[in-house]
Amino acid sequence: MARVGCSHDMNTRQPNILLTGTPGVGKTTLGKELAQRTGLTYVNIGELAQEGELYDGYDEEYQCPILDEDRVVDELDEKMTHGGVIVDYHGCDLFPERWFHIVFVLRTDNTQLYTRLESRGYTGKKLQDNVQCEIFQTIYEEAIEAYKEELVHQLPSNTPEDLESNLEQIVQWTKRWLKDHN
Repeated sequence: MARVGCSHDMNTRQPNILLTGTPGVGKTTLGKELAQRTGLTYVNIGELAQEGELYDGYDEEYQCPILDEDRVVDELDEKMTHGGVIVDYHGCDLFPERWFHIVFVLRTDNTQLYTRLESRGYTGKKLQDNVQCEIFQTIYEEAIEAYKEELVHQLPSNTPEDLESNLEQIVQWTKRWLKDHN
């Protein structure tokens, strides 16, 4: 009997991928391109929060809304259970460990990161704190604490060549995962 309204076999499992790292390391560029090449669904947590107004106040010091982490997790839970999602966010310890099959932490050279963030309008403490976050590998260490170490991989994200190499690596990983799990 044919399944109506289903784009693929219900038995086909697809991996969930987390792209994380300091703001400005290239998560969004990588995530959008990866979604095009793999057919997985791309979710930018910042955009999701904005669309659903998933905020819990405003941070005056950083001049940005404060994410309501519980509401974000609730909003995404069903989608993550079905699989095939690429999540892009600069933090990772708010997400349940069971959601992800692999975690990629993008890393960028500090001088380059400084320039990228400055061009986004980051200034003062916000700019300094984000560059320091990268220097001290804060997001990588957060990922290692939140997920099994073998799931967490660091990728350099400095040049267009790095982007292409990262895309190729993740596409190959996705193909292997699909072959192994279906």
